[in-house]
Order: sequence, then structure tokens, then C-alpha cells
Amino acid sequence: MHLPSGMTLGQALKAANVVGSGGEAKVLIQSGGVRVNGEVETRRGRRMKAGDVVEVAGRRIEFR
Repeated sequence: MHLPSGMTLGQALKAANVVGSGGEAKVLIQSGGVRVNGEVETRRGRRMKAGDVVEVAGRRIEFR
């Protein structure tokens, strides 16, 4: 899946239908269940930029 750059990690997870709410995104991210560019990311406010790749729950999200 491809999403536009500039959104936060939490917004991206909602836009990709990985989670249903910001609260769910917070729990998933803080539990270490999300990787950005191969590294565990625990900040839901991280801004995604072009070229970033998020991996979560067997899904891959790329940013343009």
C-alpha cells in the first residue's frame, strides 16, 4: 500500500486500516509492534517522509 508523506505514524496506521482509532494505534506502537525502515518505532507522532516503509502485522506500507 502507498500513502502520501507528511502524515504521522498513527494517522498512517488508521489510513491503512491497520487500526480503528488513535487509541489503538498508540497501544500498538508503544508495544513495539511497528517497524519503520526496519527499526522498532514507539513514537506515534513521527512524521512519515517519502521513502519510509512501515511494517506491521504482516503488512507493508510505503510512503511517496
